[in-house]
Amino acid sequence: MFLRRRHRDIPELNTTSTADISFMLLVFFLVTSSMDTDKGLGRKLPPVDEQQQEQRDISRSNVLQVRLDAHDSLFCDGRAVSASELQQQVESFVASRQTDRHIIAVEADRQTSYQAYFDMQNAIVAAYRSLRDKMARQKYGHAFSLCTPEEREAVMARYPQRISEGVQKGGQP
Repeated sequence: MFLRRRHRDIPELNTTSTADISFMLLVFFLVTSSMDTDKGLGRKLPPVDEQQQEQRDISRSNVLQVRLDAHDSLFCDGRAVSASELQQQVESFVASRQTDRHIIAVEADRQTSYQAYFDMQNAIVAAYRSLRDKMARQKYGHAFSLCTPEEREAVMARYPQRISEGVQKGGQP
C-alpha cells in the first residue's frame, strides 16, 4: 500500500497591518529624534535704497580694525588680543563714539578656522549686548531683554551695530 503524503498548505502571513505599523514606527522615530540645525550669524542687512546710498568719509579714529589671520591669531588695531580683550576694546571704543560715527572693520583670512571666526564675532556681539544692557538698566531700570519695542529702538539707536566685513587676500598679514 502506498502511503499517500498529505499535501499541507503553509499558512500565509497576514500582512495587511504591516504597512500601518511601519508608518507608525517611522513617524515615531521622526518625532522623537532631534534634527541638526544649521548654525550661523544673525545679521540684519540694511535695506537697499539707491537714493540713500551715499558714500561717507569716516575718520580713521572712528574705525576699529579687527583682524584674524590664518593661524587664528586675533589682532585689534595691530595688537594681538584674546577674545575677552577684544570684547573690552570694542565696548570702550563704541561707548566713546557718537551714535553713527563708528565702524568695526573685521578682516579674516580665508584659512582661519570657523571656531576662531565665530569666537571673534561672539566677542563683538557680546560687547554690543553689554553696552545695550548697561544703557537700558541706567535709563529704564531693567535689562535690555525686558525692554519694550520703543525702549529697544532707543537703545539700539544709541549703539547700532556697525560692522564691515572683508577677507584678507594673502595668507600672511
